[in-house]
Amino acid sequence: MDNLGLVLAIFGAALAAILPGMGSAKAVGNVGEAGAGLLSEDPSMFGKVLVLQILPGTQGLYGFLTAFILLNRIGVIGGTLSQISWGQGLMYLCACLPIAFVGYFSAIYQGRVSASGVSLIAKKSDQLAKAMTMAALVETYAILTLLVSLLAVFNIG
Repeated sequence: MDNLGLVLAIFGAALAAILPGMGSAKAVGNVGEAGAGLLSEDPSMFGKVLVLQILPGTQGLYGFLTAFILLNRIGVIGGTLSQISWGQGLMYLCACLPIAFVGYFSAIYQGRVSASGVSLIAKKSDQLAKAMTMAALVETYAILTLLVSLLAVFNIG
């Protein structure tokens, strides 16, 4: 029971890294599948497809960043382990939930929009900026929850 706070905090960090990472992997894969179809017809579109494929990968990075900062803060990375109460551990766990869940879902939905963007540029190759803008709008919510999670992590303890 002495380490319950630490276990809860590490579980929060794990959720922050795993869920957005899973969502990003799924989304990047889906956009890659759509892009491969276009590239089989027009290999010159690789750069445009790549931009759309990269976009939903950012949520995985946001989750990784949150987990890294939390693990550093509690001493798992680069220090000695902190003694934190179960209440603090629970707060760290809760601080990771916004980026964990919103990161997961926004990655998947951004992947869908990006895959649709591949279809758009397949028909009208000059419309990449519009396809990117639509996909970037989905990311707004991942960025907001990244900020919420980081502000919470930095202000606990």
